[in-house]
Amino acid sequence: MAAVTACFLSFGLPPAIRRHSYPAHPGAPTPALCSTPRFTVSTAESLSSAPSPDQSPSGGSIQNGRLRKGGGAVASPYMEDEGSEDEGKRLEYFFNLAEDLVRSDGGPPRWFSPLECAKRMNNSPLLLYLPGIDGSGAGLAVQHKRLGKIFDIWCLHIPVLDRTPFTDLIKMIETVVRSERYHFPNRPIYLVGESLGACLALSVAARNPSIDLMLILANPATSFNASQLHSFMPLLEMMPDQIQLTHPFLLNLMRDDPLKILQVNSEKVVPPQAKLVELMKDLLKLPSYVSILTNILPKQTLIWKLQMLKSAAAFTNSRLHAIKARTLILISGKDQLLPSVAEASRLSSALQYCEIRKHEESGHFLFLDDGVNLITIIKGASFYRRGMSLDYVSDYLPPTYSEFLKLYSSNRFMSDITAPVMLSTLENGKIVRGLSGIPSEGPVLLVGYHMLLGLELAPLIAQFLMERNIHVRGIAHPMIFAKCGQGSSTNNLDLPFFEVYRMMGAVPVSGANFFKLFSRKSHVLLYPGGMREALHRKGEEYKLFWPEQSEFVRMAARFGAKIVPFGVVGEDDIGQVVLDYEDLMKIPYFRDQIRTITDDTVRLRKTATGEIANQDIHLPGIMPKIPGRFYYFFGKPIETQGMKQELKNKEKSQEIYLQVKSEVEKCIAYLKEKREGDPYRSIFSRLIYQTINGSSSEIPTFDP
Repeated sequence: MAAVTACFLSFGLPPAIRRHSYPAHPGAPTPALCSTPRFTVSTAESLSSAPSPDQSPSGGSIQNGRLRKGGGAVASPYMEDEGSEDEGKRLEYFFNLAEDLVRSDGGPPRWFSPLECAKRMNNSPLLLYLPGIDGSGAGLAVQHKRLGKIFDIWCLHIPVLDRTPFTDLIKMIETVVRSERYHFPNRPIYLVGESLGACLALSVAARNPSIDLMLILANPATSFNASQLHSFMPLLEMMPDQIQLTHPFLLNLMRDDPLKILQVNSEKVVPPQAKLVELMKDLLKLPSYVSILTNILPKQTLIWKLQMLKSAAAFTNSRLHAIKARTLILISGKDQLLPSVAEASRLSSALQYCEIRKHEESGHFLFLDDGVNLITIIKGASFYRRGMSLDYVSDYLPPTYSEFLKLYSSNRFMSDITAPVMLSTLENGKIVRGLSGIPSEGPVLLVGYHMLLGLELAPLIAQFLMERNIHVRGIAHPMIFAKCGQGSSTNNLDLPFFEVYRMMGAVPVSGANFFKLFSRKSHVLLYPGGMREALHRKGEEYKLFWPEQSEFVRMAARFGAKIVPFGVVGEDDIGQVVLDYEDLMKIPYFRDQIRTITDDTVRLRKTATGEIANQDIHLPGIMPKIPGRFYYFFGKPIETQGMKQELKNKEKSQEIYLQVKSEVEKCIAYLKEKREGDPYRSIFSRLIYQTINGSSSEIPTFDP
């Protein structure tokens, strides 16, 4: 049985029952509590254990951008990885919780909140989970621990024998949404819906355009009329009750492939005997899952749900034009029940603010698929906020360790082929290999050269985390955070690649974000040359394109930040620009594309003159080379502590600015000279070394 307990509230849930911090909404209906002893209300407990504002979601305090446990020692810069041990058990969690809910069934639709979601961040927004055709509300069971850290979660449960019409379900959800808006007008409300639940979420958003809603929709059933389910209804009605072909078929669809249930455990690194035991357990559970599914969706209930889907799709599609809420649509590449891929494209054109994330290998029941982590998706899309607008600093959720490993694994190709060498400078001026010369305590501002296409970023950020446990927050172009709207050319941009930057804590460039990061004593990464440097022309390798006037010195001095200049070389060892901006602008197709994308993107430094003002977005043509090696050199930190008043003088501030620029140029020149003496600059010499000494051995380089 599920080890999950929950609090049940009936049809007209007012937030006063969920939280004791405010009186009931005038006129709100009185809730009826479920009498079964397995479900209890525990509002006070969940509130008293909520972390304070300066705590991380994992319970530790955040200091200097790194997570510290209660004892004060640096433990991890990552968000706590709640529930990762439950991967591979999604069906088990779903059916155990669904069985408990069905056992206590009867009465009208109602809400429940899992008690393992008791500890959450202050000011956490409300998340209403709206189930799919099963109606159990258990679809997020294995993710409750993770989501409960950052959301106040309430799940809708529709009893098996309930026949509440679609429009009445909408009114029920609206009661909660409007009451929450009344008591917390500055917080967003999240509606997470699967298939039928997605129709409910869209309909509520259409009827309440003035309420701040955030929609997350998995395989919306707005395409019901074009689906196999629509033609399946007459056949189901004629089928005798004794023949149960539907439920094994649905169980199959829950994992897209029936063998996936066994495959997850077979891939675990455990002794063969233990693996065999796990496989046998999984095999024996399958008949019980079919039995539970039969209880959740008996024939008459299934027919009723399919009829409701038909009316829900028609109701929702007629109101799409009225939806103003930001919408994130999650679609499955192998959805065998609904044409979700085509439907997502249609909805993207119909909705004002819509983004799409596609999961190629997933089936219809997306949240039951291992590897689909809703929090990870939310982080990558920058879809989490606790106020009226998104704050990229205070609303940022650090990656968990497993998320970082996944990101690192998917982007380690550059590190593998370039074997980065990182040098830093100690306080006494000595140059050493590694990052020991980087100050541990912030605020610290890393200022350097932006290599072609920003190829140096992934190895740099990863090395700071792995070697020093320092989470570097990058100042990035607003294009990386562009939200895809109707007809926006940003749909052509490589969003999955941008998600890596967002996951790792990049923020849009602005004075306000600089201020917030420095006030939190963060390590901040800045490239004054920006896009002009990263998209340089032929023959412009290692040339700085910085503004003439200082942009960061006085802000650094205000917080006493240490400025660390650095250089990086190696781009000319892996590729050569053969088609640059000047060449592309001579080709009509590329010229039109560059102008369209650039015009749709926020332009920086509008008043700047010279080359730094040329920020047109394009992708240069690059001819690859046999890979060489990347080299990073972090110079001696420049102190600004106690210089706040002195650096208010523009001339003095400009002097420090030019000093930083000169130091970056010296770092680049130093690396270009020293790499000539590296016997392992070539990938072939590195491969030979690792063949002899092992693939995990550190490859030597020149003497600093």
